[in-house]
Amino acid sequence: VQLQASGGGLVQAGGSLRLSCAASGRLFSNYVMGWFRQAPGKEREFVAGINDRDGTNYASSVKGRFTISRDNGKNTVYLQMNSLKPEDTAVYYCAVRGTVLGTSPSGYPYWGQGTLVTVSS
Repeated sequence: VQLQASGGGLVQAGGSLRLSCAASGRLFSNYVMGWFRQAPGKEREFVAGINDRDGTNYASSVKGRFTISRDNGKNTVYLQMNSLKPEDTAVYYCAVRGTVLGTSPSGYPYWGQGTLVTVSS
C-alpha cells in the first residue's frame, strides 16, 4: 500500500486548507483511512478517521473545524481544515488500517510521507 499526501502549506490563522491523500496498491476491503499530525517536539496524535461506510471520528481539538471525507472510487481521503489556529501547525500524515476506526498510531500499518501545515498568527 502506498499513500501520497498533498495540500499542505502556509496559511494565516482563521484560514482554511484541504489535504488530500491518495492510496494505491493492494488495499484490503473495508479499510479505514486516518489523518494524524506531529508538531515539533511532540508525539504523533490522531486527528480524524473515516471508514468505508463514512463513519467518522475526530479528535476533540479539531471537532467542528475539520471535516474528513473520502472518495472510494479514487481511493482518496480528504481533510478540510477550517478556522485554523497556530496550534494546528504540524506535519500531517495519512494512514490506512483495516475495518475498525482507531485513534492509536500503532494500529495503522501503512503511512504516507507527511505534508507540512503552518498556521501563522
